Amino acid sequence: MSRPQRLIELLAALQTRRRTTAEALAEELGVSTRTVLRDVRALVDAGIPVFTERGKYGGISLLPGDQADLSKLTTGEADLLRAVGLDLDRARQLGGEAAARSALRKLTSRRQPPPARDELPLALTDVIAIDNRPWFEDDAPLPDVAALVRDVRTARRLRIVYRRSGEASARELVVDPYGLLQRGGRWYLVADRDGRPRMFALSRLLRWAVLDDARRLRAGADLAGTARELGEELERRGEHVVVTARVDVASLDLARRILGARLRTVGEPGEDGRAEVTVAYGHTDAVRQLLQFGEHIEVVAPEAARRLVERLATGLARTHTG
Repeated sequence: MSRPQRLIELLAALQTRRRTTAEALAEELGVSTRTVLRDVRALVDAGIPVFTERGKYGGISLLPGDQADLSKLTTGEADLLRAVGLDLDRARQLGGEAAARSALRKLTSRRQPPPARDELPLALTDVIAIDNRPWFEDDAPLPDVAALVRDVRTARRLRIVYRRSGEASARELVVDPYGLLQRGGRWYLVADRDGRPRMFALSRLLRWAVLDDARRLRAGADLAGTARELGEELERRGEHVVVTARVDVASLDLARRILGARLRTVGEPGEDGRAEVTVAYGHTDAVRQLLQFGEHIEVVAPEAARRLVERLATGLARTHTG
Protein backbone atom coordinates (compact mmCIF):
# COMPACT_ATOMS: atom_id res chain seq x y z
CA MET A 1 0.00 0.00 0.00
CA SER A 2 1.44 3.37 -1.01
CA ARG A 3 1.73 6.20 1.53
CA PRO A 4 -1.07 8.29 -0.09
CA GLN A 5 -3.40 5.28 0.05
CA ARG A 6 -2.30 4.58 3.61
CA LEU A 7 -3.13 8.12 4.74
CA ILE A 8 -6.68 7.76 3.45
CA GLU A 9 -7.04 4.31 5.05
CA LEU A 10 -5.69 5.73 8.30
CA LEU A 11 -8.22 8.56 8.22
CA ALA A 12 -11.02 6.10 7.43
CA ALA A 13 -9.97 3.91 10.38
CA LEU A 14 -9.99 6.88 12.75
CA GLN A 15 -13.38 7.97 11.43
CA THR A 16 -14.99 4.61 12.27
CA ARG A 17 -13.85 4.39 15.90
CA ARG A 18 -13.73 6.77 18.82
CA ARG A 19 -10.18 6.00 19.88
CA THR A 20 -7.47 3.53 18.98
CA THR A 21 -3.75 3.02 19.43
CA ALA A 22 -0.77 3.30 17.13
CA GLU A 23 -0.11 -0.41 17.65
CA ALA A 24 -3.63 -1.36 16.53
CA LEU A 25 -3.40 0.89 13.47
CA ALA A 26 0.04 -0.49 12.60
CA GLU A 27 -1.29 -4.05 12.66
CA GLU A 28 -4.34 -3.09 10.59
CA LEU A 29 -2.30 -1.23 7.95
CA GLY A 30 0.62 -3.66 7.91
CA VAL A 31 3.27 -1.08 8.82
CA SER A 32 5.40 -0.20 11.84
CA THR A 33 4.19 1.88 14.77
CA ARG A 34 6.75 4.55 13.86
CA THR A 35 5.24 4.78 10.36
CA VAL A 36 1.76 5.23 11.81
CA LEU A 37 2.99 8.06 14.05
CA ARG A 38 4.62 9.77 11.05
CA ASP A 39 1.37 9.46 9.09
CA VAL A 40 -0.61 10.87 12.00
CA ARG A 41 1.76 13.85 12.07
CA ALA A 42 1.11 14.35 8.33
CA LEU A 43 -2.65 14.47 8.99
CA VAL A 44 -2.17 16.97 11.82
CA ASP A 45 0.08 19.14 9.64
CA ALA A 46 -2.63 19.16 6.97
CA GLY A 47 -5.10 20.60 9.47
CA ILE A 48 -7.10 17.42 10.05
CA PRO A 49 -8.17 17.33 13.75
CA VAL A 50 -6.34 14.21 14.90
CA PHE A 51 -5.31 14.19 18.57
CA THR A 52 -2.77 11.92 20.24
CA GLU A 53 -2.35 11.32 23.96
CA ARG A 54 0.47 9.48 25.68
CA GLY A 55 0.33 7.35 28.80
CA LYS A 56 -1.74 4.52 30.24
CA TYR A 57 -5.05 5.88 28.96
CA GLY A 58 -3.60 7.38 25.78
CA GLY A 59 -4.42 6.74 22.17
CA ILE A 60 -5.16 8.36 18.83
CA SER A 61 -8.55 9.91 18.12
CA LEU A 62 -10.28 12.04 15.53
CA LEU A 63 -12.06 14.92 17.21
CA PRO A 64 -15.87 14.64 16.93
CA GLY A 65 -17.59 16.62 14.21
CA ASP A 66 -18.39 16.41 10.50
CA GLN A 67 -15.32 18.23 9.20
CA ALA A 68 -13.19 15.11 8.53
CA ASP A 69 -15.88 13.13 6.74
CA LEU A 70 -14.60 11.10 3.79
CA SER A 71 -18.15 10.59 2.56
CA LYS A 72 -18.30 14.28 1.59
CA LEU A 73 -15.63 13.78 -1.07
CA THR A 74 -16.57 13.31 -4.70
CA THR A 75 -15.31 10.17 -6.43
CA GLY A 76 -12.70 12.24 -8.27
CA GLU A 77 -11.48 13.94 -5.08
CA ALA A 78 -11.20 10.63 -3.25
CA ASP A 79 -9.30 9.01 -6.12
CA LEU A 80 -6.92 11.98 -6.28
CA LEU A 81 -6.18 11.84 -2.55
CA ARG A 82 -5.47 8.11 -2.82
CA ALA A 83 -2.94 8.95 -5.53
CA VAL A 84 -1.21 11.99 -4.02
CA GLY A 85 -2.17 11.86 -0.35
CA LEU A 86 -2.01 15.34 1.17
CA ASP A 87 0.76 16.58 -1.12
CA LEU A 88 -0.53 19.65 -3.02
CA ASP A 89 2.70 19.92 -5.03
CA ARG A 90 2.22 16.43 -6.39
CA ALA A 91 -1.43 17.22 -7.14
CA ARG A 92 -0.30 20.31 -9.01
CA GLN A 93 2.07 18.22 -11.13
CA LEU A 94 -0.83 15.95 -12.05
CA GLY A 95 -3.08 18.89 -12.87
CA GLY A 96 -5.36 18.20 -9.95
CA GLU A 97 -4.48 21.00 -7.55
CA ALA A 98 -8.01 22.45 -7.53
CA ALA A 99 -9.58 19.10 -6.73
CA ALA A 100 -7.00 18.41 -4.02
CA ARG A 101 -7.59 21.80 -2.39
CA SER A 102 -11.34 21.20 -2.53
CA ALA A 103 -10.90 17.82 -0.84
CA LEU A 104 -8.69 19.27 1.90
CA ARG A 105 -11.19 22.05 2.57
CA LYS A 106 -13.90 19.44 3.08
CA LEU A 107 -11.69 17.48 5.46
CA THR A 108 -10.45 20.39 7.55
CA SER A 109 -13.35 22.84 7.73
CA ARG A 110 -17.12 22.74 7.90
CA ARG A 111 -17.91 25.85 5.90
CA GLN A 112 -14.69 27.59 4.92
CA PRO A 113 -11.09 26.83 3.97
CA PRO A 114 -8.69 26.25 6.85
CA PRO A 115 -7.06 29.48 8.09
CA ALA A 116 -3.45 30.14 7.29
CA ARG A 117 -1.00 28.62 9.73
CA ASP A 118 0.01 32.07 11.07
CA GLU A 119 -3.64 32.63 12.04
CA LEU A 120 -3.45 29.67 14.43
CA PRO A 121 -1.12 30.82 17.23
CA LEU A 122 -2.10 27.94 19.52
CA ALA A 123 -1.27 24.29 18.95
CA LEU A 124 -4.04 21.70 19.06
CA THR A 125 -2.53 20.29 22.25
CA ASP A 126 -2.89 23.75 23.85
CA VAL A 127 -6.66 23.81 23.41
CA ILE A 128 -7.65 20.13 23.69
CA ALA A 129 -7.20 17.88 26.74
CA ILE A 130 -8.39 14.29 26.68
CA ASP A 131 -8.47 12.11 29.80
CA ASN A 132 -9.87 8.62 29.18
CA ARG A 133 -9.86 7.58 32.81
CA PRO A 134 -13.32 6.72 34.17
CA TRP A 135 -14.97 9.10 36.63
CA PHE A 136 -14.72 8.20 40.31
CA GLU A 137 -11.98 5.65 39.63
CA ASP A 138 -11.28 3.69 42.78
CA ASP A 139 -7.64 2.86 41.93
CA ALA A 140 -8.18 -0.74 43.07
CA PRO A 141 -4.89 -2.66 43.08
CA LEU A 142 -4.30 -4.84 40.03
CA PRO A 143 -2.47 -8.14 39.77
CA ASP A 144 0.64 -8.37 37.61
CA VAL A 145 -1.02 -7.73 34.24
CA ALA A 146 2.14 -8.47 32.25
CA ALA A 147 2.54 -11.85 34.00
CA LEU A 148 -1.10 -12.69 33.31
CA VAL A 149 -0.62 -11.83 29.63
CA ARG A 150 2.38 -14.17 29.47
CA ASP A 151 0.36 -16.99 31.01
CA VAL A 152 -2.62 -16.42 28.71
CA ARG A 153 -0.26 -16.63 25.72
CA THR A 154 0.54 -20.25 26.64
CA ALA A 155 -2.98 -21.10 25.37
CA ARG A 156 -3.65 -23.19 28.49
CA ARG A 157 -6.52 -23.24 30.93
CA LEU A 158 -6.30 -21.15 34.11
CA ARG A 159 -7.40 -21.84 37.64
CA ILE A 160 -8.37 -18.45 39.09
CA VAL A 161 -9.43 -17.26 42.52
CA TYR A 162 -12.02 -14.58 41.88
CA ARG A 163 -14.39 -12.50 44.00
CA ARG A 164 -17.63 -11.57 42.30
CA SER A 165 -19.00 -8.06 42.72
CA GLY A 166 -20.99 -7.73 45.94
CA GLU A 167 -19.64 -10.94 47.45
CA ALA A 168 -17.38 -11.00 50.50
CA SER A 169 -15.46 -14.17 49.70
CA ALA A 170 -13.68 -15.41 46.58
CA ARG A 171 -14.23 -18.65 44.69
CA GLU A 172 -11.92 -20.92 42.72
CA LEU A 173 -12.85 -21.33 39.06
CA VAL A 174 -11.34 -23.02 36.00
CA VAL A 175 -11.57 -20.88 32.86
CA ASP A 176 -10.50 -20.98 29.22
CA PRO A 177 -8.94 -17.57 28.51
CA TYR A 178 -9.20 -15.58 25.28
CA GLY A 179 -7.14 -12.64 26.50
CA LEU A 180 -7.31 -9.30 28.26
CA LEU A 181 -9.58 -6.35 27.52
CA GLN A 182 -9.20 -2.77 28.67
CA ARG A 183 -12.48 -0.87 28.57
CA GLY A 184 -13.43 2.34 30.32
CA GLY A 185 -10.00 2.48 31.93
CA ARG A 186 -10.43 -0.95 33.57
CA TRP A 187 -8.84 -4.31 32.80
CA TYR A 188 -10.79 -7.55 32.35
CA LEU A 189 -9.89 -11.17 31.71
CA VAL A 190 -12.15 -12.47 28.92
CA ALA A 191 -12.63 -16.23 29.20
CA ASP A 192 -15.09 -19.08 28.79
CA ARG A 193 -16.34 -20.77 31.93
CA ASP A 194 -18.17 -24.05 31.37
CA GLY A 195 -18.50 -23.10 27.71
CA ARG A 196 -20.02 -19.68 28.34
CA PRO A 197 -18.21 -16.33 27.85
CA ARG A 198 -17.47 -14.19 30.89
CA MET A 199 -15.55 -11.05 31.83
CA PHE A 200 -13.56 -11.05 35.08
CA ALA A 201 -12.45 -7.69 36.49
CA LEU A 202 -8.74 -7.87 37.28
CA SER A 203 -9.29 -5.70 40.35
CA ARG A 204 -11.11 -8.71 41.89
CA LEU A 205 -8.81 -11.42 40.52
CA LEU A 206 -6.80 -12.51 43.56
CA ARG A 207 -4.50 -15.08 41.96
CA TRP A 208 -4.27 -17.62 39.19
CA ALA A 209 -2.35 -20.69 38.09
CA VAL A 210 -1.67 -22.18 34.66
CA LEU A 211 -2.99 -25.72 34.20
CA ASP A 212 -1.53 -28.44 31.98
CA ASP A 213 -4.63 -28.68 29.78
CA ALA A 214 -4.91 -26.65 26.57
CA ARG A 215 -7.68 -24.05 26.60
CA ARG A 216 -11.04 -25.14 25.13
CA LEU A 217 -12.64 -22.21 23.36
CA ARG A 218 -15.99 -22.13 21.63
CA ALA A 219 -15.77 -22.93 17.93
CA GLY A 220 -15.06 -19.84 15.84
CA ALA A 221 -14.81 -17.53 18.86
CA ASP A 222 -11.95 -15.06 19.41
CA LEU A 223 -11.07 -12.25 21.82
CA ALA A 224 -12.45 -9.33 19.81
CA GLY A 225 -15.75 -11.03 18.98
CA THR A 226 -16.27 -12.36 22.51
CA ALA A 227 -15.53 -8.96 24.08
CA ARG A 228 -18.02 -7.33 21.70
CA GLU A 229 -20.61 -10.03 22.46
CA LEU A 230 -20.25 -9.54 26.21
CA GLY A 231 -20.42 -5.75 25.90
CA GLU A 232 -23.60 -5.89 23.84
CA GLU A 233 -25.15 -8.37 26.27
CA LEU A 234 -24.31 -6.10 29.22
CA GLU A 235 -25.95 -3.13 27.50
CA ARG A 236 -29.06 -5.19 26.65
CA ARG A 237 -29.52 -6.09 30.31
CA GLY A 238 -30.47 -2.49 30.96
CA GLU A 239 -33.70 -2.85 29.02
CA HIS A 240 -35.57 -5.18 31.40
CA VAL A 241 -36.90 -2.61 33.87
CA VAL A 242 -37.58 1.01 32.95
CA VAL A 243 -37.92 3.34 35.94
CA THR A 244 -39.71 6.67 35.61
CA ALA A 245 -38.63 9.43 37.97
CA ARG A 246 -38.81 13.19 38.40
CA VAL A 247 -35.45 14.93 38.88
CA ASP A 248 -34.59 18.49 39.88
CA VAL A 249 -33.41 20.35 36.78
CA ALA A 250 -30.25 21.39 38.64
CA SER A 251 -29.36 17.70 39.05
CA LEU A 252 -29.81 16.70 35.39
CA ASP A 253 -26.15 17.17 34.47
CA LEU A 254 -25.12 15.00 37.43
CA ALA A 255 -27.68 12.41 36.37
CA ARG A 256 -26.26 12.29 32.84
CA ARG A 257 -22.74 11.84 34.18
CA ILE A 258 -23.60 9.14 36.74
CA LEU A 259 -26.29 7.22 34.87
CA GLY A 260 -24.65 7.33 31.45
CA ALA A 261 -26.38 5.12 28.87
CA ARG A 262 -28.93 3.98 31.49
CA LEU A 263 -30.58 7.41 31.22
CA ARG A 264 -32.89 6.84 28.27
CA THR A 265 -35.10 9.94 28.08
CA VAL A 266 -35.22 13.41 29.63
CA GLY A 267 -38.45 15.40 29.44
CA GLU A 268 -39.05 19.13 29.45
CA PRO A 269 -38.84 20.85 32.87
CA GLY A 270 -42.19 21.41 34.58
CA GLU A 271 -43.40 24.33 36.66
CA ASP A 272 -42.16 22.54 39.79
CA GLY A 273 -38.57 22.73 38.52
CA ARG A 274 -38.36 19.00 37.82
CA ALA A 275 -38.06 16.99 34.60
CA GLU A 276 -39.38 13.49 34.02
CA VAL A 277 -36.69 10.95 33.12
CA THR A 278 -36.62 7.25 32.36
CA VAL A 279 -33.77 5.02 33.54
CA ALA A 280 -33.20 1.44 32.33
CA TYR A 281 -32.00 -1.26 34.72
CA GLY A 282 -31.52 -5.00 34.54
CA HIS A 283 -33.63 -5.56 37.67
CA THR A 284 -35.72 -3.54 40.09
CA ASP A 285 -33.21 -3.80 42.93
CA ALA A 286 -30.75 -1.68 40.91
CA VAL A 287 -32.95 1.36 41.62
CA ARG A 288 -30.81 1.68 44.75
CA GLN A 289 -28.44 3.70 42.57
CA LEU A 290 -30.95 6.57 42.54
CA LEU A 291 -30.72 7.02 46.32
CA GLN A 292 -27.58 9.09 45.86
CA PHE A 293 -29.76 11.88 44.44
CA GLY A 294 -31.48 12.14 47.83
CA GLU A 295 -34.33 14.63 47.98
CA HIS A 296 -33.61 15.80 44.43
CA ILE A 297 -35.43 12.84 42.87
CA GLU A 298 -38.79 11.11 43.14
CA VAL A 299 -39.32 7.65 41.72
CA VAL A 300 -42.75 7.51 40.09
CA ALA A 301 -43.00 4.05 38.49
CA PRO A 302 -43.08 1.12 38.49
CA GLU A 303 -44.75 0.69 41.86
CA ALA A 304 -42.26 -2.00 42.94
CA ALA A 305 -39.36 0.43 42.44
CA ARG A 306 -41.18 3.20 44.31
CA ARG A 307 -41.90 0.89 47.26
CA LEU A 308 -38.28 -0.29 47.33
CA VAL A 309 -37.03 3.30 47.54
CA GLU A 310 -39.51 3.95 50.33
CA ARG A 311 -38.26 0.94 52.32
CA LEU A 312 -34.63 1.87 51.80
CA ALA A 313 -35.19 5.51 52.75
CA THR A 314 -37.10 4.47 55.85
CA GLY A 315 -34.28 2.16 56.86
CA LEU A 316 -31.71 4.93 56.34
CA ALA A 317 -33.76 7.35 58.39
CA ARG A 318 -34.10 4.81 61.21
CA THR A 319 -30.35 4.11 61.17
CA HIS A 320 -29.46 7.81 61.38
CA THR A 321 -32.13 8.90 63.90
CA GLY A 322 -30.61 10.02 67.21
